[in-house]
Amino acid sequence: MAPSKPTDLENDPAPSDLSRWEQDGGPEPSTSGSSTLQVRSRAGSSDYEDSHHPDGPIPVWLRESSSSFHFRWVPYPLRHLARSLADWIKGPSPPRIQRITPFFPSIQSAPVNLVSKYFPKPFHKALLLTFFLFTWALTFSLVLKRSASAGNIPGYGKPTPIWCGASYWSGGNSCGLNGNRCRPFDNANFAFRCPANCKAVHVLTPHAVGTQEINYQPFVIGGPPPSSSSSSSSSYFNSTVDDIKDITPIYRADSFICQSAIHASIITNNQGGCGVLSLRGSQPSFPSSTHNGIRSIPFDVSFPKSFTFIPSLPSTCHADLRWPLLSITVISTTLLSICTSSVAVFFPVVFTILFTHVGLVSDPPLSGGDFPSLTSLIIGRFLPAAFVAAVFYRYTLKPQQKDLHGALMERTILWLGGAWIGSLNNYTFNFIPIQRLTPSDLAAQPGARLALAIIVILLLSIALGQIYYLRLEGRLPKYLAIYAIFITFLLICVLIPTLNLRIHHYFLALLLLPGTRLQTRPSLLYQGILVGLFINGTARWGFDSILQTTAALRGDGPLQSLLPNVTAVAVSRANITFSWAAQDWYTEGEGWGKGKRANDKHHEYDGLSILVNDVERLRWYIGEGEPQHTFYRHHDDDDEDDDDGEEKQYFRFAYMRGSGVADFSKAGVWESNGEWRKGEEGSS
Repeated sequence: MAPSKPTDLENDPAPSDLSRWEQDGGPEPSTSGSSTLQVRSRAGSSDYEDSHHPDGPIPVWLRESSSSFHFRWVPYPLRHLARSLADWIKGPSPPRIQRITPFFPSIQSAPVNLVSKYFPKPFHKALLLTFFLFTWALTFSLVLKRSASAGNIPGYGKPTPIWCGASYWSGGNSCGLNGNRCRPFDNANFAFRCPANCKAVHVLTPHAVGTQEINYQPFVIGGPPPSSSSSSSSSYFNSTVDDIKDITPIYRADSFICQSAIHASIITNNQGGCGVLSLRGSQPSFPSSTHNGIRSIPFDVSFPKSFTFIPSLPSTCHADLRWPLLSITVISTTLLSICTSSVAVFFPVVFTILFTHVGLVSDPPLSGGDFPSLTSLIIGRFLPAAFVAAVFYRYTLKPQQKDLHGALMERTILWLGGAWIGSLNNYTFNFIPIQRLTPSDLAAQPGARLALAIIVILLLSIALGQIYYLRLEGRLPKYLAIYAIFITFLLICVLIPTLNLRIHHYFLALLLLPGTRLQTRPSLLYQGILVGLFINGTARWGFDSILQTTAALRGDGPLQSLLPNVTAVAVSRANITFSWAAQDWYTEGEGWGKGKRANDKHHEYDGLSILVNDVERLRWYIGEGEPQHTFYRHHDDDDEDDDDGEEKQYFRFAYMRGSGVADFSKAGVWESNGEWRKGEEGSS
C-alpha cells in the first residue's frame, strides 16, 4: 500500500534540520521509498510556496541556482534578499515600453500635415527649411546689428560699450601707492553704453569696504544723500531714500558703473542704455540708498576718487534689444517644432539656433561690442559642442522622440520649453542662491545650503521616477552599470590630490542626460532642460575643466596666506604709530606663507602694504628703514595727497613679495577721538 501523503505540518523541517542542510550543502539523498520531489521555477514563487509544497519542501540546494549556491557562506536571508532585488531590477517580462498617448492627436498633427500637403516631396521640404533658416538668420542679424550699435551722444561722441562689472578702481593695492595707477581722479568725462540685466551681476568673492565685507550682491558704494538739509552725519550715513531723481548721486570710484547708472536712474536694467560719467575727485563720505532694486553700500569716510552722471543728455543710443531677439528666436523654434516630425531636422536646427542666441545675445562670453571676436569665439565653441550633441542625440534624444507625430505640440511645450528654460538659466535660475558648487561658496552664501538640500531632494525624486520607468522597460540593469561607472569616475576625480572637482553646467547635463531616454512626458521636460543647460554652459564658458587647481578655483578670492603682526605702539588723536616684527617673515618656501616659520631658508615676504580707507598709503620693504611708520590725522609729511581730516580711518595690512600682495587683514579703526580698535581675526 502506498504510504500516506504527509501533511504540510508533518513535512516542515525543524530549524535545526534547515541549519544542517545549509551547512552540509544540501539534504541527505532521497531513498527509493521517499516521496517524489517536484521542483518548479523560482520565478513567481514565494517562500511560503517553496516550504509548503504539496509534495514536500524544496530544499535550498534545489531552490537556488548553481551560481548563487556557491555563496552558501552568506546567510540565506541575505541571499534571498539579493535574488529578490535582482529579479526586481530586471523588471517585468515582457518589458513594458513607454509610449506617449497624445492628447487630441489630430489637432497636434495638423501643422505637419498641412506642410506635407503643400510640400509633399523631400526636395520641397528642403527648400522650405532653407527659406525658414534664411528668414530667421536675416531677421536675427538685422536686429542684432541695431542692438549692437552704440549710437552717439552730442558733445561726447560715440559711447564705449562696457561690461556690467566695469569700474574705475581696482581692489586691494592694485591702483598702486596713493592710487596713482588709477588717475585721473577728477575733471574727466566718459561716455559709456551698458548691456541689459546688469543688476544680476554680483561680486562672488569677499570685497572689503571699510569694516564691511561685501559678497554675493551688487557692488555700488554711495549714491544720492538722503536729503539736502541733513546735518547729522549719522543719519546721512544710514538713511535710505526712495526718490532720488532731483539729487546728484556721488559714487565711490570702485562701484560698478552700470549698476550705479541703474541706481541713479540713468539707464534701465531691462534695456541697458547710454550715459556720461563725470569724475568728481575726493568726497568726504558715501551714503547708502535703495533705488531701482539696488541697495548701495555705505562708506562713512573720504575716498580720493568718485564719479557722478550727467543727467538728461540727448542721444541716439539704441537700447539692448535682447528681448525682441528672444521673441524672434522663440517664435522661430516653436514654428519649427510644430511643423516637423523629423527628429533629424528638429534637433540640429534647434540646437544651432539656441547656441547662437545664448552666445551672441542672452549670455555672451565677451562684452564690449567686439562682435567679430565674439563670433569667432562662439564658432570655436560650437564645433566640439555639436559633436557631443550628436552623441547624446544618437543615444538619448532620437530614441525618446521616435514616432511623436501626434504629440508635436506636447513636444514643443515640454521639450522645447525646457530647452529654453535651461538655455536662459542666467535668468530662469537666477533666484537660486548658489553661484558655484564649492564648499567655500556654499558656506559663505546665505541660503545656499538650504537651496542645495532642496535641489538634491528634487533630483532624488526625479531619479526615483526615472528608475521606475527604466525598470518597466527592462533597461534598469544597463543604466545602473552606466551610472556606477560615472560615480566611480567622480570618486577618482575627488581623490586626485592638489586638484578640486567642479561640476559645471555642461558636465551636469552630460551626467544626467542618459537617464532621460524614455518616451514619457516628464522625460521630455527633463531632457529639454538638460540640453538647455549644456548649451548655456558650453556657449558661455566653453568646456572648462572639471578638475581645477585651488588657485584657479579661488579666482580673486582670499589666498589664505599669513597675515602680518602689526601693533599700534603709540596712539593719540593726532597721530598713530604702527610697528611690525620683520624677523617673523622668514619662512620655508611653500607658497605665500604656508610654510613653517624658520630662520634658515629665504624671505617668503619682503615687504608690507598698508591700506588707509581702502587706499594704499604705504609700501615698506626690508632694508628700507625701521619696521614702523607714523600716520598723521591731517597730512602725512610724506604724502601731501592725504586729506583725511578729523575723520576716523580704517587700516588694513598685508605682506608683499615684490609687487605681489598677500591677503589683507580685516580693518582696524582709528577713531576720531584717538581710540584704536584692532581688526577682527582673519583676512578681508
